[in-house]
Amino acid sequence: MRVVDDTEAPVPVPDRVRRVVSIVPSLTETVAVTAPGLLVGATDWCTHPADLDVPRVRGTKNPDLEKIAELRPDVVLGNTEENRPGDVEAMRAAGIPVWMTEIRTVDEALASLRRMLAEACRVPVPGWLDDASRAWSDVTPGTPRAAVVPIWRRPWMVVGRDTFTGDVLSRLGVSNVYAGHPDRYPKIPLGELNASGADLAVLPDEPYRFTEDDGPESFPGIDVALVNGRHLTWYGPSLVGAPAALARELAAARTY
Repeated sequence: MRVVDDTEAPVPVPDRVRRVVSIVPSLTETVAVTAPGLLVGATDWCTHPADLDVPRVRGTKNPDLEKIAELRPDVVLGNTEENRPGDVEAMRAAGIPVWMTEIRTVDEALASLRRMLAEACRVPVPGWLDDASRAWSDVTPGTPRAAVVPIWRRPWMVVGRDTFTGDVLSRLGVSNVYAGHPDRYPKIPLGELNASGADLAVLPDEPYRFTEDDGPESFPGIDVALVNGRHLTWYGPSLVGAPAALARELAAARTY
């Protein structure tokens, strides 16, 4: 049966799916929690659930295409931001069905995951997705803040336009001062970040692991919120607890 993924590409998914390879950590967790018996492969960076025991196929940007083919997946799950078009094209050329998600907002995440599970994985929509929808519909924004959101240093990189992370923060009352930047993840010199007018720096623990001893010292005179990167950037079961957890971490922001 041919269905269409988030990019409008037709995907020849079999009527019954038995073998799934995920090359995106949040999608891996989504399937592992919903239908754990389906996963037969995941990336080295797929850390949730902690007890996940499946063959590893390297990373999101350098998947081992030969090993993926050897796993004989009924479908491979990917994402347009995380995975390279060339790898996707190579798998499709080899006859491997690849379902690509495209997610830049919370609403898109909820709808995309629902379709992916039902149409690409052929499993019933799980209750946790309804829980996540309720959790985000009940969000009350906190005190309005203007923030810079670094995701890397050496060089400094921040969240820019049209990102899932930016949408998550906006729902919690935090506006991204680089939301209008032409790039989605621009490189910005630290001096410019500190002159941006932000009154808050949001520092996640991934992809760069910011900690109390590595990051806050770079933003003197403004509040810094150290937050769980999985809650801020992952779309999957973490969506259920993310609003409450992030709200607590943002409320605990302080000047270092």
